[in-house]
Amino acid sequence: MDIGDLSFFLAVARAGGISRASKELLTVQSNISSRIRALEDELGVELFRRHARGVTLTNPGERLLPYAEHITRLVREVTQVVGDDLDPSGRLAIGSMETTAGLRLPGVLAAFSEDCPRVDFTLTTDTTDALTTQVLEHRLDGAFVCGPVRHPDLVSEQVFVEQLVLVSGVRLADLDSVPADGRRHKVLVLRAGCAYRARLERLFEQHGLPGPDVLEFGSLEGILGCAAAGVGVTLLPLGVVTASPLASALKVHHLAPADARAETLFIRRKDSTTTPALSRFLFHTHQSSRPASLRSVAR
Repeated sequence: MDIGDLSFFLAVARAGGISRASKELLTVQSNISSRIRALEDELGVELFRRHARGVTLTNPGERLLPYAEHITRLVREVTQVVGDDLDPSGRLAIGSMETTAGLRLPGVLAAFSEDCPRVDFTLTTDTTDALTTQVLEHRLDGAFVCGPVRHPDLVSEQVFVEQLVLVSGVRLADLDSVPADGRRHKVLVLRAGCAYRARLERLFEQHGLPGPDVLEFGSLEGILGCAAAGVGVTLLPLGVVTASPLASALKVHHLAPADARAETLFIRRKDSTTTPALSRFLFHTHQSSRPASLRSVAR
């Protein structure tokens, strides 16, 4: 069985059509069609059901999919693992919470890109829940998420510790009371699956307050802008707040140590291989989390 045929199969399955797959693979449709037919002839089954909108996987195609993903992933890992440790190459897909990406990773990425210019690196930002799912599904090699994370297929290590604070643009209402006008508090959060959002909602529960009105945003800039305007309250790492251009317009309310501490973990699958590229990335991550006086570029 040709690994190239499996790669074409996966591209068509992802794209949902041969035409869309040809654009992804930068090849003509006839080439893809012939490779898929060759794979179907070899296996003696139809892998796709053709229709006007494209293609969908048949039952045999659905059964082949996880094996094709596993085989191509192993081939990619072999190429990376046996390569020169001093000059890593290949693909490295990392995920991160948006707060970590903005606050902690710029220095890491600058050092890593200079150290490993041949690595095809991608960074995806999303919520802790979404990133965890993508790591489990092999779509990411690892991700920075808010702890704790407990899953039998994952390993994790603490890389950063953040101090969370409540943030608003006006004097923060006492969380032990309902606003004087009888309306519910407004909280400014990222979409569902954000660990900081879940913590903020738990704070309201702990204080016995009615569930707040939730305003969802797609970016930290939107949240901080509305917080500065006095629209509502949010929960974020102190470093994100102090680094914001809006810092002077934001009011910070410190929490009890147990509520304020947030561990950022790096998670990956237990059965994943630590490629040279991932090893170098983690090296630079750990270097960035150490006190400046202890940092070293020694390898």
